[in-house]
Amino acid sequence: MPLDLTEKTELIKEFETHPGDTGSPEVQIAIFDKRIKQLQEHLSVHKHDQSSRRGLLKLVGKRRRLLKYLRRKHPERYREILGRLGLRR
Repeated sequence: MPLDLTEKTELIKEFETHPGDTGSPEVQIAIFDKRIKQLQEHLSVHKHDQSSRRGLLKLVGKRRRLLKYLRRKHPERYREILGRLGLRR
């Protein structure tokens, strides 16, 4: 259930900080967020899929660490990404 190439490129274009940017925290957080939402939908149907649940928890942890990094190093970019993705903090 990975992201489609088109979805991923759209996310990269939307959240890139400069042209050709694929590794900035904003892009990574956006990709993780989209994947987390997909896994949540999958788990609402397949409640006993424990391996997907574990993958979901790992992605949530990665996203949390990246958000923590942004909050520490670039607070204004942190607030912007929270607003754009609709995350609560």
